Amino acid sequence: MPNEPRKLSAQIRDVEFGENVTYVEPVNMYGCKLGDDCFVGPFVEIQSSVTVGKGTRIQSHTFVCEYVDIGEKCFIAHGVMFINDLFQIGGPAYGKKELWKSTKIGNNVSIGSNATILPVNICDDVVIGAGAVVTKDIDKPGIYAGNPAKLMREIPS
Repeated sequence: MPNEPRKLSAQIRDVEFGENVTYVEPVNMYGCKLGDDCFVGPFVEIQSSVTVGKGTRIQSHTFVCEYVDIGEKCFIAHGVMFINDLFQIGGPAYGKKELWKSTKIGNNVSIGSNATILPVNICDDVVIGAGAVVTKDIDKPGIYAGNPAKLMREIPS
């Protein structure tokens, strides 16, 4: 008799929802907080200790790992990956959350499809191009693209 695999289902558990939040199933959200008027597309995972500010939209196939704080009125496009483990010990820090790092995304930030965001701080009013890899803090409003992401053009205030 063959072994039966353990089946787990996507779920929504211990989530604090603001008013007028919309999500499209299937999603996997647990231990996180979503502000008013947020939208979460299908095939998104938002892990514990994540905060999503009001009016933010997260599109399909995006992964938001623990210790990410996303500001208000942000747009997170399809397939964006947030990273909290920099493999400081040469591989994944299994069971060593103290090695994980946090990410803070300001307000009015747009992140293009398939961008990868390492543990950084990104100020308000930033556009991250599709496919960009953000490896360092961004402290000046502007448009950033490439791998590693670099300032392409400033955005006037």
